[in-house]
Amino acid sequence: VQLQASGGGLVQTGGSLRLSCAASGRAFSNYAMGWFRQAPGKEREFVAGTSGSGLTTYYADSVKGRFTISRDNAKNTVYLQMNSLKPEDTAVYFCAARSNPLMIIRTEEYDYWGQGTLVTVSS
Repeated sequence: VQLQASGGGLVQTGGSLRLSCAASGRAFSNYAMGWFRQAPGKEREFVAGTSGSGLTTYYADSVKGRFTISRDNAKNTVYLQMNSLKPEDTAVYFCAARSNPLMIIRTEEYDYWGQGTLVTVSS
């Protein structure tokens, strides 16, 4: 599985961005998908995840109520809608795929990673 993330950019505090992650290969619904982020000098952290069907989602407390993860299995794409952005959301955002449809938050459980897209939120 190859993943291509896009949609990052520079936005002001309170603004919105939508990240996309396109996956190659078949049977996209067999993979749980997650979004992670890594800020300068910090470890990579879980942001949001969705099960293979898209019926189960989970969010980090820091983004709950502001971010929404969704997926379109017909298009092999997962999205992260980010609203009410804050400067502390500034990071490189990565999408990842797990070879199991059950969603999990542990970074080490994900098998495939995209290249990352930079999100910068100015104050």
